[in-house]
Amino acid sequence: MKFVAFERTKQGTGASRRLRISGRTPGIVYGGSAEPLAVELDHNALWHAIKKEAFHASILDMELNGAENKVLLRNVQMHPFKQLILHIDFQRVEANTKLSMKVPLHFNGEENSPAVKTDACLVNHVVTDVEVACLPADLPEFITVDLSGLVKGKSLHLADLSLPTGVTAVTHGKANPVIVAVVAPVVEEIAPVAAPAADAKGKGKGKK
Repeated sequence: MKFVAFERTKQGTGASRRLRISGRTPGIVYGGSAEPLAVELDHNALWHAIKKEAFHASILDMELNGAENKVLLRNVQMHPFKQLILHIDFQRVEANTKLSMKVPLHFNGEENSPAVKTDACLVNHVVTDVEVACLPADLPEFITVDLSGLVKGKSLHLADLSLPTGVTAVTHGKANPVIVAVVAPVVEEIAPVAAPAADAKGKGKGKK
């Protein structure tokens, strides 16, 4: 995914405020062997870009001063209540340096699984993304999770995922976290309603 950035010469709180008023968003590019660089981006174009999954989970092509730079989105600072991006951070990507990144999970086949189709279980997506480590060229845009084999009483764990070649999961000390949990349906037992007692006093008496 490609976007355009411009080098930002004026910095500071006042300069950033004036920049936002003019329809631009201040940002910074850091990492790699170069010094951090202050940049600015068109706010409207950036606003539409951040709504796309690929902008958050893939290597981006940043055009700056006529040259193309490979970067990752690292942080977006939003206004508390306005539709306004206050600041954005990018990290440079070097081809031979491993990176860590959260990658979204795309689930499919759930409706065809025995757990859902036969046993009417509920499927709970415990996590919707996983952190991975890999070289930039191996970074997947997303990871597909096939749920067609889910069965009642069995959950899907991280070790069950098929990761692309060269990609490893980062667990942060958790041995094998749950990705998808299968919950059996709750069957409510309805107590029988007792028949109303007959009116013994009025039974068998006719009108006089």
